[in-house]
Amino acid sequence: MYLKRSAALAVTVVLIAAGAVAAWRWVAPSDDPITAPQASPEPAGTARTLVLYDSTGPYAALGELYAAQAANLVSHFGTWTAHPVADYRAGESRGYTATVYIGSTYDEPMPKAFLKDVAAGARPVLWLGDNLWKLAKPHPEVAARAGFGAPKLDTAPVAEVRYKGTSLTRDVANAGGIFRTAITDEAKASAVGDAVRADGSTYPWGVRGGGGLTFIGEVPFSYTSPDDRYLAFADVLFEVLAPATVQRHRALVRIEDVGPHSDPAKLRQIADYLYKRKTPFAVAVIIVYDDATGVYNGGTPVHKAMSQAPEVIAALKYMVERGGTLIMHGYTHGYPSGPNPYGVSAEDFEFYRAHVDAANQVVLDGAVSEDSAAWAAKRVAAARREWTAAELPMPSIFEFPHYSASAVDYQTISPKFAARYERAMYYSGVLSGGKVDPERWASQYFPYAVRDVYGSAIIPETLGNVSSQRYNQNGIRTPADILASAKRQLVVRDGVASFFYHPFLGLEQLPELIEGIQAMGYTFTSAPSLILPK
Repeated sequence: MYLKRSAALAVTVVLIAAGAVAAWRWVAPSDDPITAPQASPEPAGTARTLVLYDSTGPYAALGELYAAQAANLVSHFGTWTAHPVADYRAGESRGYTATVYIGSTYDEPMPKAFLKDVAAGARPVLWLGDNLWKLAKPHPEVAARAGFGAPKLDTAPVAEVRYKGTSLTRDVANAGGIFRTAITDEAKASAVGDAVRADGSTYPWGVRGGGGLTFIGEVPFSYTSPDDRYLAFADVLFEVLAPATVQRHRALVRIEDVGPHSDPAKLRQIADYLYKRKTPFAVAVIIVYDDATGVYNGGTPVHKAMSQAPEVIAALKYMVERGGTLIMHGYTHGYPSGPNPYGVSAEDFEFYRAHVDAANQVVLDGAVSEDSAAWAAKRVAAARREWTAAELPMPSIFEFPHYSASAVDYQTISPKFAARYERAMYYSGVLSGGKVDPERWASQYFPYAVRDVYGSAIIPETLGNVSSQRYNQNGIRTPADILASAKRQLVVRDGVASFFYHPFLGLEQLPELIEGIQAMGYTFTSAPSLILPK
């Protein structure tokens, strides 16, 4: 059986929309009890970052969504504050390690105080995308100090960004162009990667200048993939917020969609192999399995709780003994009111609606009709009762099925666990504390541990999974593809390469992945060790 696990993973494009304001900080978690992590968590960073974003015009929501993604990333380095650039106060940036400004709207109104403080160069500034010309005109001294000139938009197609000797991808669907600037003083400025045009000619993708000003010629949050120039931006943040960071490359493996339907012999086989390789691992457990119409059982319906599968329970306990960490992968990994879209646990969405259209594409439709804080909490409570009935250790880590949920689901479930282990969806209105717009959202993956705008520690998943068949809009993904992505992800100086693997494959392709990633210099670690403290 092939599990259509990656149905939601192709959705990485920011959806454009309107309106949001105001600063925001993460909320404190509830007192909901959890099991203690099995390893010491990732140490908290000490940097303080000011994230400023555009908030006017028809694309105001885009600015907020970009800012949410930037805030998620900079949380790796410490605390942050985010608000519209229009609300900037004179001298504000001096209270922070660095400022990240996201220029997503042409000619965004900017306080003179902000431009004056950037020009003064008292603190490092990372400027993304548009509006640098608004600084250059009133403050010509900045160009002389920084060593590069005012940028001009270059709309030639760019499908590659070369960074630190590595070729990173840039989706050709991203036709917004890149702001190109010329280095005027090589003693003061240097290129941050090269944008490569179709004819092979290049220009700086970004520039690291004197006076603490770093400029990236675009906002690198749209059309991202495991191989994308987004990785270069994630690494640039180290230079701005933690320049003394030592090179380190860690890896994670998660055994996915394990449930009462799983083959216990294959689970034990995988555990033995990983234990022999001294490789910690996680196990994403579906505690109740449903096949309401018998899709895989000759038309006979199946409903099976883990407590009814003693051999699988024994195999899961064996996996824990061999270095596995059990995580809660939803309740049923399916929707109780009918196919969503296939009708089988592990294939269906649980917290989000989806259908397959006439072109055989999975289309995300939004929150389920029952969606509410009470409904989401009820799903977790039901799952926990089944975990108790199966006499398995209660998980402290959660993974949303197909990485899809509403804002209220994230806000309700995140405080109930020490961490989430996944990619995630972020909605307009969450960062600003305004009204959440369910139609305007962005998905994001993280190349290192973060604490996101929902208040949750996030354990990274960056590489996807082996997929031997083409389903819907998802193509084939081989071990060689995953290894190629892991190699590109080495550009992040303290990054985490993380993939998941379905146990029905047995050891068919897992050794190639584990040993290939280890050969690149990665060290596998446990999921709990990557939990950032509050």
